[in-house]
Amino acid sequence: MSQHEEHEDHGHSVAAWAAVGILLVASAIMALAVLFPNLWLFVGGVVLALVGVVAGKVLSMAGYGAAGRPRDEAPSIH
Repeated sequence: MSQHEEHEDHGHSVAAWAAVGILLVASAIMALAVLFPNLWLFVGGVVLALVGVVAGKVLSMAGYGAAGRPRDEAPSIH
């Protein structure tokens, strides 16, 4: 098995992109809460991070994850 076959997808899916996007925004909010000491802003960032994790899992279970896609529809890496 070649290296290309082992790492064919790398998680490029709607579920992964949504989770990562939400988690990036959440981490930026939490960083701002540390920079400008604000407990409620930090708690809001943590809640948003949890929303990102749940959204990624729900989307993956709904068929928008990399595992939900048939092999012939997986994006090719050239």
